[in-house]
Amino acid sequence: MIWDGRGTPLKVITTAANVNDVTQTLALIDGIPPVTGRPGRPRRRPASLLGDKGYDSNPNRRELRRRRILPVISRKGTPHIKGLGKLRYVVEQTFALLHQFKRLAVRWERRTEFHDAFVSLACSLICWGRLKKTRS
Repeated sequence: MIWDGRGTPLKVITTAANVNDVTQTLALIDGIPPVTGRPGRPRRRPASLLGDKGYDSNPNRRELRRRRILPVISRKGTPHIKGLGKLRYVVEQTFALLHQFKRLAVRWERRTEFHDAFVSLACSLICWGRLKKTRS
């Protein structure tokens, strides 16, 4: 799952349980839809990508830089990046919002289409809630 700095989900990909998350990084980046809102051409890619040590991979870093995206990813075997914990809070809060929907906390559906439908519905409800907050 990839989201913006406020915790709004942008793209979700469902994989098997034993697939490493780092393998889906570039697919998530490429799948981000245009983000509108401000006058002018909508943004198609983020300015930077934050990730924990699980996303540490030199090929991914190269590809992100080639796409003009700054990778802010902790390296394995080094101390944590200072201030990354505050940003990581947004990630944990978004997962907590998804786990409010009990059916998503543990995957019971055998068919991926059903699970993807429930995830899409949950993400839509999260976006709707954020939209209502900004308009109030």
